[in-house]
Formats: sequence, structure tokens, C-alpha cells
Amino acid sequence: MAAPAFASDPPRGSDLAAYVRARAADAEGASDVAARGYALALAADPGNEVIAIRAFREGVSVGDLALARRALTVLETSRVAPADAALLRFADQVEARDWDGARATATRVGQGPLSFVGPVLRAWIAVETGGGDPLAELGKDADNAVERRYSAEAKALILVAMRRDVEANAALQTLLAEGGGLDVRIAAARLYAGRGDMRTARALLAGEDPAARAQLSALGRGAKPGAAFGAATLFTRLAGDLSGEEPSPLVILLTRTALMLEPANDRARLLLADALSRDGSGMRALALIQEVRPKSPWAREADTLRIAVLDRMGQRDAAIALATKRSAAKDATADDARTLGDLLVASGRFGEAADAYGAAMTREGGTGDWVLNLQRGGAIEQAGRFEEALPYLRRAVELAPDEPVALNYLGYALAERGRDLPEAQALLEKARRLKPDDASITDSLGFAYARRGQTAKALPLLEQAAAAQPGDVEINEHLGDAYWASGRRYEARYAWRAASVHAEGADKTRLAAKLERGPAAE
Repeated sequence: MAAPAFASDPPRGSDLAAYVRARAADAEGASDVAARGYALALAADPGNEVIAIRAFREGVSVGDLALARRALTVLETSRVAPADAALLRFADQVEARDWDGARATATRVGQGPLSFVGPVLRAWIAVETGGGDPLAELGKDADNAVERRYSAEAKALILVAMRRDVEANAALQTLLAEGGGLDVRIAAARLYAGRGDMRTARALLAGEDPAARAQLSALGRGAKPGAAFGAATLFTRLAGDLSGEEPSPLVILLTRTALMLEPANDRARLLLADALSRDGSGMRALALIQEVRPKSPWAREADTLRIAVLDRMGQRDAAIALATKRSAAKDATADDARTLGDLLVASGRFGEAADAYGAAMTREGGTGDWVLNLQRGGAIEQAGRFEEALPYLRRAVELAPDEPVALNYLGYALAERGRDLPEAQALLEKARRLKPDDASITDSLGFAYARRGQTAKALPLLEQAAAAQPGDVEINEHLGDAYWASGRRYEARYAWRAASVHAEGADKTRLAAKLERGPAAE
């Protein structure tokens, strides 16, 4: 979430030096050094909002909540605190059982971008204090789909907490029918277990999902309904929804506060570790993952995340070693084998990757879905065994005849080898109809036309693909080849030069030969 504009001047003098060092460390991903620098700068200029907002974010990121609280006080005093910062204040108030303060903070949160969070927090405060009807706080904004969603989940859990089981069951069934995920089932099961109703708790976690089954052994005494449980559940749920490819300060804040309220919340711990890893704090992420005990219901997810973190840190060999061990375990799943296969493909170990995908297929019953067939066929093909790969690539298209990626892979593989060119062209024409803006597919179809001698049809497509992906080596080489075939030698060499800029190894050698003597030099 973006910070507001600040009125304070930038720091000056000695505090400027500390601030500049902190900014430099921040840019280099040295979070601990950055946090210490911001702490020094804030101590030297305690009213400076520019320093305070950075100190707040960095304090939350590294887990220095004392620094984050000092910075938050500055921001609150100046009335420039970002809306999400109030979540830390709310967690402190819940821990201190300051219900008036917590209620006021929840109301303040509900007036900003996180408007859907405020009603849920107030409802759980009402459960905790017995003051008023918790359900009356929920679902007031019927036009806000996000608020309706989170309010519906909170309502179901609050009905369980209030022992209104008939209504709770109906609400839970509706949520599950609408695609409500594992987080809701776990939260409800914990509440039922806390009431001693283990039968209902186990029923909620029944099924083949290994993650759900793992939770059964960890129900223990369950959860005590109240503001801490409700807020931690909401914050973890929201963090899970927001987690993705990009690091998010909000995810880090949500999971830090969830762990304040429920220190044993391994789901929040892993979401935090993932966010920190994506933000470049790999060692801190690994330390958090290490806190997940082997008997935790989230131990499997911890192993999977550890593999991903090691890979992001550039330690691919270590990631492969751990993934190999995980995939060989007695309780290994198809996903474990897929993870290993993906890492091996990324390392260029295609034959081993094909074996890993084969293991995944076996664990899925021997046939696999279209993605797994494509992955296995692709790995075998890249290992240089095209005839062996072809049945898997064809099977992927049979299982998913309208998936552009499967059509493109098979079509291009055939065209590249001059095999079944009419079929290859038909596959690629269909792929392009399904995904006309995909440069890779456009290039593949142009390449297929060129292979069939239809240069006039090929050139516009290859030019379009090159315009969309000007740095792509393969696309520019295809374009150069087509130009050469049509007698446009100058443009051909221009395209090959563009391709050679990013080419490496054998590709660069081949392009150099083309630039000197034309395609006949290959």
C-alpha cells in the first residue's frame, strides 16, 4: 500500500548520513542494516515522517516491532499514517485487551482502503466482549463484493463460536459450495475442536486433500473464539489471497500481526517467509521456515517453500537435492515430483526431469493431465528424443484440444523437424485463433508457413512477433531467415544482428555464420 505524501523536510546533518546509508542498504536488500540505519535516523530526527514511514516498513519486515511502533507513533501524531499501519496498533490493543481502543482502531481501518476489514474486526471484538450482536457488524455494504466475501466467512465462523450450529452449518456449506478454501475449513474445525466437538471438526477436514488430513492430527484443544483468533484468521486469509509473484508490504504486515496474535500460526509464518523471500530476504525466510516443527500440519508446505526459497536465492543445486529427497519420501505426492521436474528442467537436466514427471504421472494413476503430459513430452523432446516425446505431446493436445500452449508446442515441434507440416500448420492456426496476441504462437505459425515455402504469409506474422518481442533471439532469427528466402538480404542480416545481441553459445555461433555467409553456412 502506498505511503501518503509527507510535509516534513528530508533529514539533514548526521541524521541524513544515517538515512542515506539506510536507503542504500534497503536498495541492496540488506534489511537488517537498513532497519538499524532508519532507527538511528529516526532517533536523531524523531518527528520526521519521511524517515518514519521507511522505519515502519523496515521494522515490520525484519521483525523489529519496537522500531515499527516508534515510527507508527510519529506517523499517527502527524496524522499521516498509512491505513494498513493501523493493523499493528489493533494487534497491540487486542493483546492489551484495550477493547475501546481496538474498536476505535477497527473503525478507523474501515474508513480506508481496507474498509472490508473493519466490520469483521468489530464483530470479533463483540464476540470477545459480549457487547452487542456481532453479526450486526457484518455485511453492511451490499455493493462491496470483497466485503461480502470476507463478512460471509466471518459470519460462518462467528455462528460456530456462538453455537448456532444449524445456521453455522448452512453458512459453511454455502461457502464450500462457492469455492471456500482450506483456510475456512481449518478455522471452523479449530473452533469446533475448542468446543470439544471433535466429530464435526474431523468431518470438516475429511477428504483426500493431504493438507486437510495433516490438520486432523493438530486440532488438539482447538481454538478459543475471540478477537485474537478472529483477527489472526482474517489477516492470514487476506495475506493468502494477496500472496503472489510480487513482494507486498501489506502481506508482510498482515502476517507479522497474525503471528503476534497467534504465535503458533504456521500458515501465517509460511506466508511471511514467502513474502520475505520474494522481497530478497532469503536467509530470514529460511529462518522462519525452520521454526515450523516437523510435526506441524504445515511441515509439508514448509519443505516445499524451503525448496522454492533456495531456488530464488540462486542455490539451485541445494533446492534440487532437497526436492529429490522430498520426492523420494514415502508420503511423496505427484506435486513433489512435479516440483523436482521443474527444477531439473530449469537446470537443463531434461532426461532426469522426464523421469520426475513420469513419477508424477504414476502417482496420479499413470496417465496424468494435459499439463503433465506436455511437461513430460517437452522434457523428453529437449533431451533429444523426439520420437519418444511425440506420444505425450499428442496426448496433451487430445486432453486439452483448446489449450493454445499445447497446440503451439506440438505444432512447432513438428514444423521444426519438417514433420507432418499440414498438421503442424493446422495446430498453430488454431492456437493463434485462440490466442491471437501471443507473440510466441504468432512466430510459430509464421515459421510453419515459411517451412512450407509460404513466405508471403509468413513475413507479416514474423514481423508482428518481432515487434512484440524485439529482444527474442528465436523470433528475430526466424524473421531473418524469411527475409533471406524472399531475397531481402539486407533486412535479413539486420534481423540476424538483432537476434545475435542476446544470443549465447551455439545460437551465437550459428548467427555469426549466417551474418557472414547466409543460411547455407549453417
